[in-house]
Amino acid sequence: MDNNNFNDLGLDEKILKAIDDMGFEEPSSIQREVIPVVLDGFDVIGRAQTGTGKTLAFGAPILSMLRPTDKDIKCIILTPTRELAIQINDELVRIAKYTRTKLLPVYGGQPIERQIRALRRGVDLIVGTPGRVLDLIRRNIMDLKKIDYLVIDEADEMLDMGFIDDIEDIIKNVGSDRQTMLFSATMPNGIKKLSQKYMKQDTKYISVVKNTMTVSTTSQYYYEIKQKDRFETLCRILDVDGPSSAIIFCKTKRGVDELVGSLQARGYNAEGMHGDMNQNQRLNTLRKFKEGNLEFLVATDVAARGIDVENVSHVINYDIPQDVETYVHRIGRTGRAHKEGTAYTLVTPREYIALKQIEKATKSRIKRKEVPTVDDIFHVKYNSIVERIKETLKSEDYKRFSALAAELDDDFNLVDVAAALMNMIYTNEVDYDYTDDIKTSTLPKVRLFLTVGRLDKLNPRILLEFFNKTAGVSKEDVGDIDILEKYSFADVSESAADSILKHCPGKTLKGRRVKIALSKSKH
Repeated sequence: MDNNNFNDLGLDEKILKAIDDMGFEEPSSIQREVIPVVLDGFDVIGRAQTGTGKTLAFGAPILSMLRPTDKDIKCIILTPTRELAIQINDELVRIAKYTRTKLLPVYGGQPIERQIRALRRGVDLIVGTPGRVLDLIRRNIMDLKKIDYLVIDEADEMLDMGFIDDIEDIIKNVGSDRQTMLFSATMPNGIKKLSQKYMKQDTKYISVVKNTMTVSTTSQYYYEIKQKDRFETLCRILDVDGPSSAIIFCKTKRGVDELVGSLQARGYNAEGMHGDMNQNQRLNTLRKFKEGNLEFLVATDVAARGIDVENVSHVINYDIPQDVETYVHRIGRTGRAHKEGTAYTLVTPREYIALKQIEKATKSRIKRKEVPTVDDIFHVKYNSIVERIKETLKSEDYKRFSALAAELDDDFNLVDVAAALMNMIYTNEVDYDYTDDIKTSTLPKVRLFLTVGRLDKLNPRILLEFFNKTAGVSKEDVGDIDILEKYSFADVSESAADSILKHCPGKTLKGRRVKIALSKSKH
């Protein structure tokens, strides 16, 4: 069977339609390997790095097989952090778009009463963190006896964060007649023991761990954006950087067409490439790009696979890629032949988690850049115009206009005349109607893990007072606080994190010496 196409994997038609809407043109390695095995009913241990498309790998076959009922929970997916629970649930909602499946994320930091009401109305699939799931089980709200599918995601992170005992307690409440899937980037002994104890004898082990993915010759940056500002941000980048040759990646064919239309309408020299274009169209576009007659090539990942161009100065991820492997392939289009390349990624708050996953898997630093301001654009264009004027003054070509300039001198100040001509050039070169500066979005802060929780009678007010008195951190520097049974998490600014990690570990909080560390959650 050819597994290079989602249609060949045996998925339900409704799921395939949703995947097509999501813009995925072909399955990733983990998806090709895992989906058929899950559909065949086997337990699966999947070893794969974060950001390889695991959610779709287990979500698509489960949602293909799951038959919604009015009351029984049929699937539970356990994940170590609130952020990951939200991310997985969001993707599953998109995959389940054309089904009647009812999904619910359950995690700390959200009122439990709201989750209880949703559970009582009936839910088919749960995505949850161990602490909140156990809480709901102990309150006799969540019955997992009729579960058909159990997924343990990021199992090694669960182990590192001390959740393995909680996971075992949850598994003991799940019916034995289930299909179990465990995913982990590494396989420490604790995870091996868990799989041996709770998974079937004929469990399939699938590993798609890659060797180091190198991106060393490419400088990588990201821009914080709001979704509504995505296109204007791209235009600002193009106007300030002035790439000589750039590939701009979109995740869908429709996205390519829409972006090309918008760019061309504003005078940018751009064309697109995607799978729906015929071979002649693609070859013609690629020829123009290679010959330097096309500045900006907008493409999907599959269409860009045949591109072999030496002098691409920039790769711009207009849409963040679906997995790490795709990111590496994309930015590998620049920085070739030992030349420096630049890769930019536009990131909204919801996409920031995926960016950090990419950074971790590639063992590289993706630095933050400020979105160019209108002043930045003006100064870049001004300097460019001045340089061209200086070059022209070195030649004799301009002298044929000297008589005309002398006539203007009779009626106008020649400084004003020069300024008017420079304004004409500037207006001609900056096609986007920039008015105000874009306000960048606020991305998640540093997440801290603390060894004190609800059992210690900890609450957000007490924790804020502790941070303030011990480390001089104000409440304005603290974001979300999640207090679980035995542990807590707090989102804080980078400067606050430095102060807390310096002054707070080992201090007494609610009668216990508290340990504090950077959370290993994907944020």
